[in-house]
Formats: sequence, structure tokens, C-alpha cells
Amino acid sequence: MRLRVEFTTEPFDLDEAPAHAVVAREVVEAADLDAVDVGPFGNTAEGGADTVLTAVDALLRKALEAGATRISLQVNVLEEDGA
Repeated sequence: MRLRVEFTTEPFDLDEAPAHAVVAREVVEAADLDAVDVGPFGNTAEGGADTVLTAVDALLRKALEAGATRISLQVNVLEEDGA
């Protein structure tokens, strides 16, 4: 099964990326995901279910430890080619 996760961390700071946003980006970039898109107002990552779920666990824990007060998260199941 393939998954896509979309997430944002808060509070926002338009002048400088807060520590929780930097940590979240580092987690998804370090994970063995197939696709990662990091933006100022939202982030997405795709990959196999185990890899995405492991990254989400680390993302939640580390972003909260780094000061996130809210994390919005959506996970979608992707159709696999040939399915």
C-alpha cells in the first residue's frame, strides 16, 4: 500500500522558519520516501505505508518536542499502478 501524507505545523512565522517546521522538514527529507515536497504553508510526502507511518510517528514526536502547538495531518491511500 502506498500513502501520501500532507501536514503543516504551527504556530506560523512568516519571517523565519520555526524550529518545529525545520525539524518536520528534516524528518521527511531523511526518511526513505519516494517523493517529498516542502513548502511554506504545507508539505507532502509519499511512499510505502510502513515508511510513511514511521516518518509520521517521528514527525509528530519531534515537531511537538521542538515547540509545535498544532500539527494538521492528512493521510491518503494512493492507487497503485496496475491496480
